[in-house]
Order: sequence, then C-alpha cells, then structure tokens
Amino acid sequence: RQALEEMRALYERNQADVSEAKSGRADLIFLIRFRHCCLLRNQRCVLAYLYDRLLRIRALRWEYGSVLPNAIQFHMSAEEVEWFNQYKKSLATYMRSVGGEEGLDLTQDIKPPKSLYIEVRCLRDYGEFEIDDGTTVLLKKNSQHFLPRWKCEQLIRQGVLEHILS
Repeated sequence: RQALEEMRALYERNQADVSEAKSGRADLIFLIRFRHCCLLRNQRCVLAYLYDRLLRIRALRWEYGSVLPNAIQFHMSAEEVEWFNQYKKSLATYMRSVGGEEGLDLTQDIKPPKSLYIEVRCLRDYGEFEIDDGTTVLLKKNSQHFLPRWKCEQLIRQGVLEHILS
C-alpha cells in the first residue's frame, strides 16, 4: 500500500510537471524521466511481491490440501482466496483427467516413496482392511503389518496406523 501511494504521488507530480514542460520549461524533462524510472521500479517491486504471494498460496494447496486453515485464510485478501479456489478447481480437474477412472491424486506423495510397501503398527482396533489384491488384513491394536504405502497413508493420517521406521 505504501508503494502504491508513493507511485500515485510520483504520477501526480509528473503530470503537473509535464504540463509545465509542454509550456516551455525544458529543465523539468530530466526530473520527469527520473520519476518515471522510480514508478517503473516500484511497479516491478509490487509485481514481484504479488507473484511471490501467489507462489506461496499455490504451495499451501499442496501442503494443506483443498481446505485452508482459518488462521491462514484470515491473512489472505478476497482476490487471493478466489485465486486459491480457482487453482484448486483446476488441479482437481487435471487430476481427474489423468490416471483412468479414479483419477490420479498428485498430492498424495509430495516426495517420491523409497519403497512401495511400508511397515505399520496399528494404534487402535480398526477391523478388517482389504487390499487391492483381495486379501484382507485384521487391524488390531499393537499388531504390525507390511502394507502398500498408498493404501495405508489415509489411515496413518487418521491416526489408526503408525509408520514404523527401521
């Protein structure tokens, strides 16, 4: 805001000096050019700031998912919230179009997994859990299993399973 107000003041002073320069004061041309360069510099700074905010908002979608916490959303302008929602819709449309019938969730693994299977410990009784190959696993408290990573990540987030690091 401070940069925009400074730009507005520089522009108004330049407008006044341009009308005087047209009437014959050639000594103001250098001052007008200097103010114009200041305006262009401030414009670049404001655009860089806004672009950095958009990159950070885009990163929030990958970090927090499709719903932002209220504490973060409170610090965003209405236009930034609208941009976030448009980006969220575009990403969802793209993920549905890729990967067959179910789509492909690109946000599932931010870092590529080292292995497709992981060892997990059950933190509470969950019941039967079916894997894609048709086998069922009984998830009881304190039992340990070797399961496909992508199949049990949701249960890890819910607090049913715990990833055992060896």
